[in-house]
Amino acid sequence: MSVARVTEVISESKKSFDDAMKSGIARANKTLKNVSGAWIQDQKLVIEKGKIKAYRVTMKVTFVLAD
Repeated sequence: MSVARVTEVISESKKSFDDAMKSGIARANKTLKNVSGAWIQDQKLVIEKGKIKAYRVTMKVTFVLAD
């Protein structure tokens, strides 16, 4: 029987939401073992002087705990 855990990751990119998701998952994989899935909980834009400065995603990352 496997047991999994979920952790929240917030990531930011100056390029796009897609880039923010990819960099967040890449960073989670450096720390967490057995990452098996993720879902996007929230997306936000950082706006300065009427222009998009950054894209932020809040995601829930699932990883399977080692025996």
